[in-house]
Parts: sequence; structure tokens; C-alpha cells
Amino acid sequence: MKIKVKHLGALREAEFTLGDLTIICGGNNTGKTYATYALFGFLYTWRKMLSIQVNPDKIEQLLFEGVIRLDIQEYIDKSEQIVIQACEMYTQELPKIFAAQTDRFKQTQFNINLEIEDKNINLASKFDRKMRAAKAELFSITKSEESTQLVITLLVEKEKVEIPRDIIKVIISDALKDIIFVQLFPRPFIASAERTGAAIFRKELNFAKNRLLEEMGQADKDIDPRELLFKEYDDYALPIKTNVEFTRQLETIVKKSSFIADKYPDVLADFTDIIGGEYTVTRNDELYYMPKGKRVKLSMDESSSAVRSLLDIGFYLKHEAQVGDLLMVDEPELNLHPENQRRVARLFARLVNLGIKVFITTHSDYIIKELNTLIMLNHDKPHLKRIAEQEGYRQEELISADKIKVYIAEEADIKLEGNTRKTKCQTLTAADIDPELGIEARSFDTTIETMNRIQEAIVWGEE
Repeated sequence: MKIKVKHLGALREAEFTLGDLTIICGGNNTGKTYATYALFGFLYTWRKMLSIQVNPDKIEQLLFEGVIRLDIQEYIDKSEQIVIQACEMYTQELPKIFAAQTDRFKQTQFNINLEIEDKNINLASKFDRKMRAAKAELFSITKSEESTQLVITLLVEKEKVEIPRDIIKVIISDALKDIIFVQLFPRPFIASAERTGAAIFRKELNFAKNRLLEEMGQADKDIDPRELLFKEYDDYALPIKTNVEFTRQLETIVKKSSFIADKYPDVLADFTDIIGGEYTVTRNDELYYMPKGKRVKLSMDESSSAVRSLLDIGFYLKHEAQVGDLLMVDEPELNLHPENQRRVARLFARLVNLGIKVFITTHSDYIIKELNTLIMLNHDKPHLKRIAEQEGYRQEELISADKIKVYIAEEADIKLEGNTRKTKCQTLTAADIDPELGIEARSFDTTIETMNRIQEAIVWGEE
């Protein structure tokens, strides 16, 4: 999947491909978060943005004959155009996604290009969904394994079907979206840079309730309460709102168990070592951190900033993670000691190897260097195996260079669409990744080289 943007925040024109591990690095105010939030917003809302039209004649046939069959391949052939139209609609929604003024997105373009591997949509899985109303099953939507046909069958007498035809069309359309596009668009989970504040004020940050109470107190007596209830508020960007909502629902979330908790408890043990303890939620919805080996429970405002920074990632890993997800972390190094930054890099590599895609923005040279080590050790050579064993690296943490995409947010000379000459503008430049040497992260190397040069001059300048 290739994402292309124009006039998005600081980014004049840029494109990036989503890898198993995608990294955007660069200086401050260079467009990293804009690219991250824009991608998250689309992956979070794509079902609303995609439009799949079901022929009205098919609905009439269903109500008359009791069963219809739709050729899924017919809709797959239109998938590229469906995504293009969805991107156009999504671009209009960007002011809401970013909770920003519409004027800032007047020239913005956001596009997702389906690449060759995306177009080879797999129809091997079966699909089975039943629609109910008032405890009665109205109709079923099914697809058998390997089949290209979607079968919709009435389960009641047609005279008893009270669902409007437009609703039936939407339900069938939603089923087609899930069959075709769920495998293309991973389920996103984001840990925004504001996550440490959300951890402390999770109960107070009930945006909808607080705003509703405020406006009800100020509203005219004749105002319709439903108007307030269904009104949308755009005070905070969508990633921040979803982040806060996640932390507010921890009492419910802890009742679930992720595939990592079920099959790979050692991953959770590694995470516990990183934070030096465990999180717990009481029956009264109180959130605490319990340091390892100590009989004490600390509230979030009593805990370290590192504990707060990793809170939602910890709950995601233990209770929410699914194979095929996209874990997005804005600046994973927030408040972490360099050693824990290294360990988080190893955690991300392990997650990638377990089937979770990871997307990060970072300023951390430690994270990049640790990933380089994991790349460089991932070769079948005796001395590399010896080093890995001596330094405590496990095979499941090592990662192949071809799973990683790295982009540097920077000013560069690029050929803008429609121009024959190159223009210097803010963009995303793909970094070189060598299977033997790792990632070339110029944005860090230049700074480190400058610091080394200055210190060498200080030490040796008198000679």
C-alpha cells in the first residue's frame, strides 16, 4: 500500500509505502505527525469512506425470490476506483480528523494506491453474517471458502420483512467491504505523543460528556436535547480522541485477552521488565502501577513518566492485539532511558515477526541503532550467532531488512507532478537499508558527527 500526500501540513509532496515496520524520522515540525495522523484517520474511518453500490434490481429480486447471488470479483475489479473515490471523500474530512481549520486543507490531497500485491485479493476465507431484528433472523449473507459468490438469503417470509430497501443495500455493501478490503487495510491502534497526559487525566478527559453538560447549562430552554446529543465536536484530533477513549475504557478492555497473552506470554514478560512492574485496574475502575517486588500500588500521577508513556501500549499488547493489526506509536522513546529505548526497538521487531505491523515516528538514534543491530545479526554466520548469544539477543527478535521501510522528513530536491525541473520542498525521502549494515539515518548521523567534531576540537584543539 502506497500513500501519497500533497500540501499536508509541512509536507509539500510526499509518498511512502507501508511496510511491516515503517519508520519516519526527521527534525521537529517536518511533517512526521501529519503523515501519521492522516494515515491513521483513513484506516480508522475507511468503512465510512468507501462506497460500494448494490444494484437496486438485486434487492427487488431478493424480496421476490428469497435469494440472490453477487459476483464478488465484479466488485474486486472496481476496487481501485472505489479506493480513489474514498480518498477524495476522506480528504474533505481531514479538517475533522486534525480538528483544524478547513482553510489549512484547501489544497491537500490524500491518496492510497493499491499495489500489485494489494490487488491479488484472497477469497479463501468463508463469510457468514445474519441480520436480526426483534430477536428474529431476517436474512443471511454467506460466502463459502474459495467461492467468488456472495449469497444473500431471506430467512422469513418476504411479507414480514420490514427493513427499508436502502438499509438492506447498506448491509450488503458493508459485507462486501469487509470481504474485500479488511485484508487490505489493517486495523490501527495509535499511541499519540499526548498519551502521558491521557494516562493521568483519563477520567477527566471525557470530551463528549463534559461538552454536553457545558452546553446544556448554557443552551436556550427551547433547544432540542437530541441536537446536542448527536452533535460532533472537533476540539481534538481523532488520534488523540481515540487514545483518550481507550484509556477511559480500561475497565472493559481488561476483560479481553489478546493472542499475545494467549500464545506468547514471554512478550508480556519482556514488557513487564521494561516498565519494571505491572498495570492493574480495580473493580472500581481505578488504575494503578505495581512495581515488581514491592507491595505497593501507585496511581498514574505517582508513577514515572516512562510508566505513563507505555501504558496504552501495555494494555493493547495484553488485551487488544490481533494478527494483522497496525500499531502506530508517535515517538516511542518518550521519557525512556536509552536502554529501554533499545528494548522497545527489540519489542517492535518481535511484534513484526508475530504478524503485527508497526509504524513509528522517532527522534531516537538509539532505536534506529538497535534496529540496525537486529538487521545485521539476522544472517546465518557462526560469528553472528555467537555475538547474538553473548549479548542476549533471541532469534525471534532479529528482523529482515526487507520488512522495514524508513523515511526521512526533510527538505529535498524533487520533481513535482507536472514539472520538468526539480524543486526544493519538504518531503519524505526513503532511506537506504543495507542487509549487512542496516539503516542509513542521515538526520541523526549529521547531528552526531557535528557533536563529535566539536568535542574532538575541544580535546585536540591545542595541538
